[in-house]
Amino acid sequence: MSKQYYFIGIKGTGMGPLAQILHDQGNEVLGSDIDTYTYTQAPLEAAGIKILPFEAKNVDEYQSAVFVRGNAFEDTHVEVARALELGVKMISYPEAVQEQIAQTTSIAVAGAHGKTSTTGLLAHVLKNIAPTSYLIGDGTGRGVPNSQFFVVEADEYRRHFKDYRPDYAILTNIDFDHPDYYTGIEDVTSAFADFANNVKKGIFAWGDDEHLRSLEPNADVYYYGVNPDKDDFVATNIRKSTLGSHFEVVFRGKSLGDFAVPLFGQHGILNALAVIGVSYMEQVDLDLIRQYLLTYQGVKRRFSEKQIGDITVIDDYAHHPTEITATLDAARQKYPNKPIIAIFQPHTFSRVIAYKDEFAESLEAADKVYLANIFGSAREQSGTISSEDLGAEISKFGGIVQEDNMRLLMPYDNAVMVFMGAGDIEKYEFAYEKLLGQLHTDLT
Repeated sequence: MSKQYYFIGIKGTGMGPLAQILHDQGNEVLGSDIDTYTYTQAPLEAAGIKILPFEAKNVDEYQSAVFVRGNAFEDTHVEVARALELGVKMISYPEAVQEQIAQTTSIAVAGAHGKTSTTGLLAHVLKNIAPTSYLIGDGTGRGVPNSQFFVVEADEYRRHFKDYRPDYAILTNIDFDHPDYYTGIEDVTSAFADFANNVKKGIFAWGDDEHLRSLEPNADVYYYGVNPDKDDFVATNIRKSTLGSHFEVVFRGKSLGDFAVPLFGQHGILNALAVIGVSYMEQVDLDLIRQYLLTYQGVKRRFSEKQIGDITVIDDYAHHPTEITATLDAARQKYPNKPIIAIFQPHTFSRVIAYKDEFAESLEAADKVYLANIFGSAREQSGTISSEDLGAEISKFGGIVQEDNMRLLMPYDNAVMVFMGAGDIEKYEFAYEKLLGQLHTDLT
């Protein structure tokens, strides 16, 4: 029986795909959000899902709906406050996700870094093999009636994943992030331990992560990595090229054969290995896994590429030193003979304070580094550190970019321009592309 759902904050990176899933399942779905355009709203509009501006009267008009409350909204939010006043049925985003998890064989992907890319890869492989619903943190969601699998990205921020009870989990890593909430690595590890204890059948964890190794969940744990002495699923005979990565997979001494993925950097191999591991344990045909790994096109804002003349523009969500290292590593593998120029927008003042030295070290892997001003958050509008402070720590620092001074980036030919950040870095990217496009028009 179909229902009506109203999403408060429908453009959220998790809320949007969940709305798409419920819509695909035959429910009536609509919601509200800010007027500013976000990349997550395009799939909603394509599905014909109505997006309203935040207003208390919306709750009055749709008070018979099930309200799904986004994680970012406090009791004082105009629509949340009205929903509480009227006593309408309102559930949290994690509660709505758990309802989906409970309906089928579920695989949740969690980790400080790499969870969106891994979720996208797993969803791509499984959806081509069996009926699969999925929720990916790039704003993509799909609901399939009578699904065999449900693949979901599980977010550790503010312990949002604490009530999920999936059949399987992939844990890509544990790292200290979100310093506005977590007190340190022990606090983060505790959150992952609680999540892992809710997994029913099996956990696939990166074997080189000492914090993952310290977990003692109830479910069986299969470690994946490149160390045959301590990992269960091992990538060996690795061959990297400008076309992607090739490797053999060995499970506890038994060869599962060769695999290839059009992914770059060591993290691409590890993500694929996790996908192979969980698929293998669910007895998915290995040849089908091999086939669909090769056709993976990536997810939004994760090493997304476009070519303008002799310039390659890469857009990536990387906003933590570990992610920056992985993105620049991937760029070096795919473009070994081109200069790599990093344009990075730090995200939140507390994160820059906590990781200033690590940010500087990771960005040194580029040939030249430019920074945008720090992008704050609803909880952090200002701070005691600036992008200039970070730039002073980087030997290859080229300056601060603004929308009106993108000519700073124009001296480069036949280069790879890597725009990274979780804020509004795309506006700088678009300004650069516009300037680059004008230059090519003038030359022709």
